[in-house]
Amino acid sequence: MIKSKQQVSVLFMLFSILFCVCLISANILETKQISVLGISLTGGLIVFPISYIINDCVCEVWGFRKARLLIWTGFAMNFFFVSMGAICDWIPGAPYWDNDAGFHAVFGLAPRVAAASFIAFIIGSFANAYVMSKMKIRDKGRNFSARAIVSTIVGEGFDSIIFFPLALGGVVPAEELPKLMIWQVVLKTVYEVIALPVTIRVVKALKSHEGEDVYDNNVNYSIWKIFALS
Repeated sequence: MIKSKQQVSVLFMLFSILFCVCLISANILETKQISVLGISLTGGLIVFPISYIINDCVCEVWGFRKARLLIWTGFAMNFFFVSMGAICDWIPGAPYWDNDAGFHAVFGLAPRVAAASFIAFIIGSFANAYVMSKMKIRDKGRNFSARAIVSTIVGEGFDSIIFFPLALGGVVPAEELPKLMIWQVVLKTVYEVIALPVTIRVVKALKSHEGEDVYDNNVNYSIWKIFALS
């Protein structure tokens, strides 16, 4: 049976679900400040890099078009979650409810932080997918490890450069912002490097199972053509 390019496979659907779960989980985990080797970070570091790994896998196997659909799906689901959390946080608690402060700490994401997060995610994720796509064409499918790492550095770089000034400018001392941005990019890239052997095996298995290895020749890289899958 010939599969229509306008359809998505079960595996793509499962990867999309995991991608959305990672983004939503990162929002919750970001509310906790953690210390790694004496470096202050947010808990979102535990799960957010996985979304970039999934982005790499989808772009490598199914191409930029499917990655574009994945990114916008993740954005929509994350926006829905944050919106519902904000509405619930806004509604007065029941008379016997005594945990408003705790709930607000987790779900009361400030509009400024939410806006910065959404903008940084869109730009960083599309930068990651674009670099993966272009490097695959240039290298004729070779050097997956190199493009996975380079695309992560570019994507996470854009994400950090946009998010921290927009979300924390004027709150965190100006001299501390560059340190935060650099450490975020470095540690998330290290995360990807450590996971790379697993990522390579997953990509090979996906290509074998799906019978696909898409090259984005003559693709339209507009981020707005959400449903143009072929």
